[in-house]
Amino acid sequence: MNEVVRPDPDALLAQMRSDEARALRGKLRIYFGASAGVGKTWAMLSAAQREHAAGRDVLIGVVETHGRSETAALLVGLDRLPLRQLPYRDRALPEFDLDAALERKPAVLLVDELAHTNAPGSRHAKRWQDVQELLAAGIEVWSALNVQHLESLNGTVGAITGVRVHETVPDTVLDEADEVVLVDVTPDELTARLAAGKVYLPQQAERAAQNFFRKGNLLALREIALRRTAEHVEDDMRGWRVEQSGTTALQAWNTSGAILACVGPSEGAAQTVRAAARLAGQLNVRWHAAYVETPPLQRLAAAQRDRILAVLKLAEELGAATAVLTGADIAQQLAAQAQRLNCATLVLGRPEPAAGWRGWWPQASLARALAQQAPALDIVEVGRAESSRRLSSAPLGRGRGAEATDDADADRPHARWPGYAWAAASSVAVTLLATPLAGVLELANIVMLFLLGVVGVAIRFGRGPAAFAAALNVAAFDFFFVQPRFSFAVSDVQYLVTFAVMLGVGLLVGQLTAGLRFAVGVSTSRERRAQSLFELTRELSAALESTRVVELGAAAVQGHFGGRALVLVTNAADQLVAPAAPPPGFDASVADWAFRQGQPAGLATATLAAQPWHYVPLQAPMRVRGVLALEPAQPRWLLIPEQAQQLETLARQIAIALERVHYVEVAQQAVVEMESERLRNALLGAISHDVRTPLTALIALAESLQTLPAEQHGAAAQAIVAQARALNALVNNLLDMARLESGIGDGAVNLRRDWQSVEEVAGSAIRAAQPALGGRSVQTALAPDLPLVEFDAVLIERVLVNLLENAAKYGAPPIVLGATVTPMALVLTVRDHGAGLPAALQGHEQTLFDKFTRGQAESATPGVGLGLAICKAVVSAHGGEITAANARGGGAEFIVTLPRRAPPRPPEPPDA
Repeated sequence: MNEVVRPDPDALLAQMRSDEARALRGKLRIYFGASAGVGKTWAMLSAAQREHAAGRDVLIGVVETHGRSETAALLVGLDRLPLRQLPYRDRALPEFDLDAALERKPAVLLVDELAHTNAPGSRHAKRWQDVQELLAAGIEVWSALNVQHLESLNGTVGAITGVRVHETVPDTVLDEADEVVLVDVTPDELTARLAAGKVYLPQQAERAAQNFFRKGNLLALREIALRRTAEHVEDDMRGWRVEQSGTTALQAWNTSGAILACVGPSEGAAQTVRAAARLAGQLNVRWHAAYVETPPLQRLAAAQRDRILAVLKLAEELGAATAVLTGADIAQQLAAQAQRLNCATLVLGRPEPAAGWRGWWPQASLARALAQQAPALDIVEVGRAESSRRLSSAPLGRGRGAEATDDADADRPHARWPGYAWAAASSVAVTLLATPLAGVLELANIVMLFLLGVVGVAIRFGRGPAAFAAALNVAAFDFFFVQPRFSFAVSDVQYLVTFAVMLGVGLLVGQLTAGLRFAVGVSTSRERRAQSLFELTRELSAALESTRVVELGAAAVQGHFGGRALVLVTNAADQLVAPAAPPPGFDASVADWAFRQGQPAGLATATLAAQPWHYVPLQAPMRVRGVLALEPAQPRWLLIPEQAQQLETLARQIAIALERVHYVEVAQQAVVEMESERLRNALLGAISHDVRTPLTALIALAESLQTLPAEQHGAAAQAIVAQARALNALVNNLLDMARLESGIGDGAVNLRRDWQSVEEVAGSAIRAAQPALGGRSVQTALAPDLPLVEFDAVLIERVLVNLLENAAKYGAPPIVLGATVTPMALVLTVRDHGAGLPAALQGHEQTLFDKFTRGQAESATPGVGLGLAICKAVVSAHGGEITAANARGGGAEFIVTLPRRAPPRPPEPPDA
């Protein structure tokens, strides 16, 4: 186990990236304790003094001494960062100054009380978030933490002590810490320190001694802190072993006491698994089970292979993590697996004595081979149970083993005889080919021809036919080519060496070739599993509908396992939808049970195992999204751990995709509902305010006509006309917007394009906007010699009218209407000299052209926010663009750009 192994390139690349990231990130050291008063801050400051004496730049960001004189004395000589004063409810709260620490960037920064909640107004809500930013900046941080402040242990500690703390830290902060220093004292010593006033002030200490600091509480907290620290150390040790395993194969270290049960093909394998489960339960440690499939074991009968898979299934039911390994050396594979899992004990079944002629041949002991491969491992042999119950498995049909491939089937009994026939044929063919060359070639070259035939047979048919071909070739070479020819007699004793070498080389070539074929089959099977998972993940990432996810998921599962596959999803009532035409053998009630219980059912499970279909719940992060039903082509595959894990992974990917699509639909529906609600509220607001106001005025004016004298009827009539026009303008805007919105999308807007004079359209727009302008003057800045431009004069006039009305409502005079041309466009501008666009719209000016959007908050200014939206719709229908911006010198400016082409030439006068 000390040989140099070739590292995985992908693992090396990932390790390099991780090392680069960690090199740029600061280190985190946490002083961890079971309770307040154990001396975390004292230990941290003592270490800081030693670092400062060694010449390192140590800075105190924030340290809580809690009035302890011994702790305060350790602050002398260390630089301290001034605290920042944050105003809160008529007083100032001192807080850690994160920005000053980032600017100062010391080598080591002390930030006490990691679980502290920052004052309102701080950048982060929690101090541990400040520490994360400091680490990202490359600063090494030291901090302190009590066990009750860990998020996962908060409830447990609260139940033990009766005191629930509200300031917590995520467990990942402790898990990702580079160093965890345990500061520990005995409960009696901590109680004595509390009584001496070294933890709290006297009044606080008396209350604490009666509540939190009881001896039973302190014992429990100490145990939890020790266990949590041990878990962190174990994670560090595993990480180190993973890094070191890339260059040297390491021996397993007996730190966790994990157990590895070795499953073999014998009938006593079940007894081995049960004994390992009992031993793991007694020791309270993790345990694993592994089966190594070698080329000889690959040729076992179907009943024996079913028994092995049933034993692995039993191990899973008893709580083991199972694996099927492949290789030619069982001891080497088991030792490597123990090293990867850091197992300290291997549990083996006692080998059965060989029967018949094999009993005369010395058998290699697996325990002895394991002892040589991994001398540091403890090996336990389990005795055979004479009256043990045979473990049986449900008949799952015929199929291949864990990593078997079609090539491996050639070594099985049903495929052997064609191989032997071809081996004999190849020997005859080589003999016929070499006979005419007997007088030309040396016998050594003829031997090479026979060896070439053995290689060809080994590549195609495997070990057995290759050995048979080697024996036939030796006999043919002796009979046809060695003097005396056509006789098995040998004139020279040296030819016996030639025969032995031919036979040995032939057997060796056959053995090596069979091993290579086995390794190729294993690699092909693993590549196929990885490829199917990659393809499914890639295709699901682009799926936007649940029906597409269902199709892709069923196709991927069916392509990998063969047979038939169905993906069943839920409806709006969270009920599983059964297929309209269920295939034979499919049971909707079993699928519904798997969905409701969230557990697999059917074939190869402990629930309704007689079913021909296997049902897997699609468990997403939030809830179960459906059921995957599978009728595999080879039912035995469902008992193979690798294949079962592959099916579980595929189901997980399908479930996550279904959940993603579901929440995409929910988000889209929420956006639609929010937009609909916003438009509905805007429309109701417009009707209740801008429509009701002129209606109320009309009613009041109409009623006043009955009481006003005749000479005032004219003024009242003019007011009625003004209010009626305002109401008519609002209604027209609503109708125009509805017509444009319903027509632009499908091209139903009919533009009456014609060659128009820009001056005439501008003048008619100014006249039409006079009622809204209220006597405000409009200046024109039209370029001289404006050409004719092709557009719909009525709609463009409406655009200019709306822009002029908008300038009159929200701007200030003078209002300027301008027009210029470029070789490709007509540019119309409407500008006012008011306050300009609101500051809130800076960078978002185009939102002014959305429906029911107004430049100012609701005010007395009438309008429903449709005028600019109508302008945008009309301009877009012309293929143009409308923008808004603040003009130089003050005011807002709206710019309309319409595409133009050269006007047609006037017809030439006829010749005189």
